[in-house]
Amino acid sequence: AQYPLPDWEPMGGWSIDRALLLAITKQESGFKPNAKSNAGANGLMQIMPRVAEQFNVPQEEAFEPEMNIRLASKLLNKISRSLKLSDSASEEDRLSLMLASYVGGIGHVRDAQRLAAKYSEDPENWEVVSRYLELKGQPEYYEDSVVRCGRFTGIKQTLAYVRNVKSHYDKYCEVATH
Repeated sequence: AQYPLPDWEPMGGWSIDRALLLAITKQESGFKPNAKSNAGANGLMQIMPRVAEQFNVPQEEAFEPEMNIRLASKLLNKISRSLKLSDSASEEDRLSLMLASYVGGIGHVRDAQRLAAKYSEDPENWEVVSRYLELKGQPEYYEDSVVRCGRFTGIKQTLAYVRNVKSHYDKYCEVATH
């Protein structure tokens, strides 16, 4: 089935393209519009009910394919703005941080960025931030005063998600250019 894709909104100097949304959809639901997770996420983009609430979308509409994709697009734009990345952040790091936030939570990624900055490391570098996300599983890090979202235990899932979505994305971009 073909689902209409939303108009693309600017994201800090770049746009969410169809290939990225397709890559996320592939990873999230395998293109199954009625997919449901044990955590309560639904639809093509596995949108949580609280995301629909954030954007004032009734639950019954949130899981219709077009609205589900629109909500994901809006969420990705919100994440991009919330990361507060400088213009010098690489596209690769920007994408990885955004995907990690989508699956693991923006709060945990922001915590890892604050930890990186505290220890004089680059809070815009995915390799650095992912290391601090992993360290957020240890009390000496998740109890740090700069941490607001507590312990993070989803590092393996988050790393696999970022890797897999980027792999799908690369394949879809390659197909689109041929």
